[in-house]
This record gives sequence, C-alpha cells and structure tokens, in this order.
Amino acid sequence: MGTDRSKLAFWLLMAPLLIWLITLIVLPHVGMFLVSLREKVGVREYETSFANYGVFFNEPLYWNTFARTAYMSIASTMLTLLIGFPIAYYIAKLTRGRTKTTLFLMCLIPFWVSELVRTFGWMILLRETGVFSNALQYLGLVSGPVEMLYNDAAIMTGLVYTSMLFMVVPLVTTLDSLDDSLIEAGYDLGASGFAILREIVIPHAMPGIVSGCIVVFMLSLGNYLTPILLGGKDSLWFTGLIYSQFITRFNWELGSAFGFLLLGLSSLIVFVGLKLSGQSLGKTMAQT
Repeated sequence: MGTDRSKLAFWLLMAPLLIWLITLIVLPHVGMFLVSLREKVGVREYETSFANYGVFFNEPLYWNTFARTAYMSIASTMLTLLIGFPIAYYIAKLTRGRTKTTLFLMCLIPFWVSELVRTFGWMILLRETGVFSNALQYLGLVSGPVEMLYNDAAIMTGLVYTSMLFMVVPLVTTLDSLDDSLIEAGYDLGASGFAILREIVIPHAMPGIVSGCIVVFMLSLGNYLTPILLGGKDSLWFTGLIYSQFITRFNWELGSAFGFLLLGLSSLIVFVGLKLSGQSLGKTMAQT
C-alpha cells in the first residue's frame, strides 16, 4: 500500500513536467519534422521526401551561413568562458559577505531588462553618432565619425554580453564548493598559481565550465535579435534564414528543415564537447 502511494505521489509530482515537455517540446518538434518532409508538388499537393534537406546542401549560401553560425557561436562561447571564469573565481573565492552579494547582483542587473533593450543599448554605444565614436573624436584619436556596428566584432560583443550571466552563475556555484584548504595546500607544496589552476581549480570547476558552455553555446546558436540588429541585414546568421523562410517566404517546409538541421548541429557539437571534456550530461547538470 505504501509503495503504491509513493508511486502515485511520484507521478503526480512529475505530471506538470511531463505535460510541459510533451506539449511544448516533443509534439511541436515532431510536427515540425513531419512538415520538413513535405515537398510541394502542386497547389496544396505534397509528397513525402527529403527534398527540403537537399535544397540546403545544394545551395552554398545556406551551408556557408550554417558553418559561419556554428564557428561564431563556438568562438563567442570560448570568449565568454575566458572573460567569465576570472569574474566567477573572484566572486566565489576572493570576496565575502556584502561585497560578494553586490558583485553577483551587478551580474544580474543587465538581465532586469529584455534582450531587445540591451541590444539597442549596444547600438547606441557603437553607432556612427554613438557614445564611443563621439568619445574618440573628442579625444582627438579619430578625425571623423567611426561606425562600429554591422560587423563580426559587434555581433561577438553582443553575444558575449547577452550570455555572460549564464556562464558566471554555474561557475560561481561550482567554484564556491571548492575547499580553500586545497588551494592553500597546493601553495604550501610549492606549486605555482598556474599549476594550482590547472591541477585543482579547473578540474573541480569542470562541471560548471561544461554546463555554462552548453547553455551559452545554445543561446548564441539560436540567437536572432543580436546578430540581426548588431550585424545588419547581411549578418548571415542561420536563424535569420529560418525566420525569412517562415515569415517572409511562407515556406514552412524549408524553414522546418533548417530548424532541424540547426537542432542536429547543436546536439552534435554538445556531444563532441562532452566527449572531449570527459563529462556526462547527467553528471554535469547534477553538480551545478
């Protein structure tokens, strides 16, 4: 009797999660995959085929944009890690009390407004008549207005900025659990700061590094606003192609195929990353 009640309680607790997963994730993806297999052969006439996927591989613009989106997302993830790791280490290990809370809150403050507002903020800073351009002219470093928008550097800046919190939070959580005595013992044994970082800090923080990289990579790969607004209409971001197929051209079949190709790319890169880091997804999520 007790076992039956435990099972019932378990399924009742799991029901909201299962309903959410099935109705908002599984069913839409199944539906989109079925749409991607439809080839239009006439007015409201369709055949089942992989023709939409063939369109992608036969058009250089599509797979070049696909590859560009992948390596730009990987680069932004690595840059976010390089910037976020020292910040997280300082917050977790070198600060205490109110200072620690204040620094962590400062990381959260930009996310109190929407991504659209934050991206427009960068446009105000980087545009030809923006703050940075006017400051350079005032200091005499340039002779005229400088346009800093609509290039890869602007896109990378926006991607790193919009996803920094999702790297810092898991790193702070993981590094906070690192016993300070281990670091002290390393110094007592004559290890250098770099050796301690390599042998103690990074191995302990690896679950946080992996989980942060996964989240940041997914956000960068699927980002639409930042590449379009900071990179311009010619930014060549794959989500922009998906948007144009669905909204501009009303070609839901090809748009669905592009969406599944993006899903496959993200899954493949995450799988390779987990293998290279020696981590498992379940272990990583359990420790962060």
